[in-house]
Amino acid sequence: MKEKTEGAKKLWERYKYVVLVALAGAVLLLIPTGGLPEKDPAPQVREAPVTADIQQEMEEILSAMSGVGQVKVMLTVDSDGERQLAQSTELTYSGTVSAPDDYSRRSETVLLDGDGGEETVVVKTLYPTYRGALVVCTGGGQPEVRLAVTEAVAALTGLTSDHITVAKWQ
Repeated sequence: MKEKTEGAKKLWERYKYVVLVALAGAVLLLIPTGGLPEKDPAPQVREAPVTADIQQEMEEILSAMSGVGQVKVMLTVDSDGERQLAQSTELTYSGTVSAPDDYSRRSETVLLDGDGGEETVVVKTLYPTYRGALVVCTGGGQPEVRLAVTEAVAALTGLTSDHITVAKWQ
């Protein structure tokens, strides 16, 4: 009996951290996360941010940067972006497969039934692409501010620096 307890002690000493980590993981998995989100009965489609909203948010961010001051941003849009929804397509035809006499195609948007309604299935989201940006700010006359604003706008929009103009606010 003493040999068994000594063997168990050796195993415990050797693997105690592995067992403790596994137990901690199991406890974390059992903690509830707050329940299911409520859904509206109508189909839900998440809209991509509108350019005006992006400009407003960019103005807030840039004005918080050191030396920038008052800011106004204008973005020119190359494309507004789009969402591609999942489609269920049905093809019907009469005659032979190799030479059909007549055929028709019917396509429907795929909807998922949720707890509170239906949701569309978005396959791909293309965000807006921008052609250029104009930033007018109080600190626009200082080279270090111009560089910082240009780098920030480039990071947020994907534009290259030659498509971004920073001017001084009058």
